Amino acid sequence: MARYLDVHPDNPQPRALQQIVDALHEDALIAYPTDSGYALGCRVGNRDGRDRILRIRGLDDRHHFTLVCRDFSQLGQLVHVDNAAFRAIRSATPGPYTFILPAMPEVPRRLMHPKKRTVGVRIPDHGVVRAILDLLGEPLLSSSLILPGETEPRTMGWEIKEELDHQVDIVVEAGEIPAEPTTVVDWSEGYPELVRRGAGDPDRFV
Repeated sequence: MARYLDVHPDNPQPRALQQIVDALHEDALIAYPTDSGYALGCRVGNRDGRDRILRIRGLDDRHHFTLVCRDFSQLGQLVHVDNAAFRAIRSATPGPYTFILPAMPEVPRRLMHPKKRTVGVRIPDHGVVRAILDLLGEPLLSSSLILPGETEPRTMGWEIKEELDHQVDIVVEAGEIPAEPTTVVDWSEGYPELVRRGAGDPDRFV
């Protein structure tokens, strides 16, 4: 059964944050709130966690995973960002955007798109996520919690606890969150291509 942790959205309790991070270090899979609905997350090195995310979401190996970063400097260690992309992405983060970019050699190949060698990156504007990332000291391998047959991410922790009780290890509750997923922008070819309209204003990239 999944543990259900109620975390204050503005002043996250250190003990709860430590429980989440300790579990992640032990290769737990968590359902956690972001500025664009719930997401599934685990450590980048957690091979089983990656496979569990694919099973829960009903996806195949061509899925673009997202590396959720605490800041721009961490993001820059994972993907190639040219000058034009740098300025645009820097001005849009933190926020509800996912950017698809060429992955650095440090990113495990199992997390990249098999043909394009790209990966998604984002810096969420959510206090609880930022606190988890600060304490964890590394990015989270992540994917929006959009279940098969649905188009929007889940927003209610207790519903996720009921439905995925035996498929995730921790459900983090932190108050109300928006239901709209991130806006996805593919910048892998040197220019912005809108992949999905979502919570972030896409007009700044098109």
